[in-house]
Amino acid sequence: MPRKLLQSANPMTPKTAPLAPAVYIVGAGPGDPSLLTLRAQTLLQQADVILYANSLVPPAVLEMANPKAEKVGTANMTLETILPLMTERVQAGQSVVRLHSGDPSLYSAIHEQIQALTAAAIPVEVVPGISAFQAAAARLQAELTIPELVQTIILTRISGRTQVPPTEELASLAAHQASLCLYLSARHAAEAQAELLKHYPSDTPVAICFRVGWPDEKIRLVPLSQMAAVTEQEDLIRTTLYLVSPALMADPARSRLYSPSHDHLFRPPVST
Repeated sequence: MPRKLLQSANPMTPKTAPLAPAVYIVGAGPGDPSLLTLRAQTLLQQADVILYANSLVPPAVLEMANPKAEKVGTANMTLETILPLMTERVQAGQSVVRLHSGDPSLYSAIHEQIQALTAAAIPVEVVPGISAFQAAAARLQAELTIPELVQTIILTRISGRTQVPPTEELASLAAHQASLCLYLSARHAAEAQAELLKHYPSDTPVAICFRVGWPDEKIRLVPLSQMAAVTEQEDLIRTTLYLVSPALMADPARSRLYSPSHDHLFRPPVST
């Protein structure tokens, strides 16, 4: 069945315009409310109903929400209870925000939600959010794509309760020695470290990033050989991202983009 896509509001539409009855799947970002998109803020301020992952979305994000909105924490709910609630509210003419942490395109389980909502003829709009790897790189003041050193970013996880396809096993991805962002793997830090060490040098920097953007944020920059030990010492078992990259210790090579010798459509060659 083709999806019924909801067109985003025109940027010039007044913010007081009522929202269409629909489900708006919104990325809340890593935790800092100031990092939400303007579209996300507008939806939160106007929605009739807000379903949010209360184990992953900090209370500060909800403070900007419509005070009259029905707010439902979903940490103890299953899809079988979430979907009927969203469907019933939209069919009653209400606007529903489904608030996810980070960016909805990563590890958010929106695929099955959209499929079910589409089958019920419920319009859906997805609003992106900043992912933890982007917020962590900003905290580290790091560029993850350094010229002549690393030009690829891999976003992945290790197999746990959710299995990774055999073609995406961590050791095979580590062979690229790219900037690797490892999600949902703190409970398997020792196994992940062993797999990464098959290809990355033991002194490769790893940023261990706990609850980036939250008030209790922790970031530890350690060699890969200490990744598991520091994870255990800090008692990190969830909401932790590992950023593994040679870029974190590099003396940056100059990009050609702004070099006088690099001409392009908007900058002609420099005459000598």
